Amino acid sequence: MAFEKFSNFFGINDEEDENQPVNQKADYSNNEKVVSMNSTTDSRTASSKIAIYQPRVYADAKVVAKQLLNNKAVIVNFNNINDDSAKRIVDFLTGSIFALNGEIKRVGDKIFLCTPPKFEIDGSIPDINE
Repeated sequence: MAFEKFSNFFGINDEEDENQPVNQKADYSNNEKVVSMNSTTDSRTASSKIAIYQPRVYADAKVVAKQLLNNKAVIVNFNNINDDSAKRIVDFLTGSIFALNGEIKRVGDKIFLCTPPKFEIDGSIPDINE
């Protein structure tokens, strides 16, 4: 019995029914084992986002760290903050990224890219003064 169903499915049955159309499509809509290939919950198809921040005070570092905790990459621009505060924020973010096993990279003058785990930073930007 099982072999007959198997044989019919693959078309290797000795007794072919000439009245049945060859290109008949099977209806699997009620089969609970069939899963859609276009599932949007798959992490590979979910859209990735990059947040952009321009901190003005040290407390803004916490907002950037929360974005990293939510698996978002962050570009941080330090052009509107003094150098001492920028260094403190970079130190804080470096510690946060270390704890998350992420990565931080300078991508411009006073601009840093912070990424959570599973992000890859490929390539580098040569320093202008070299």
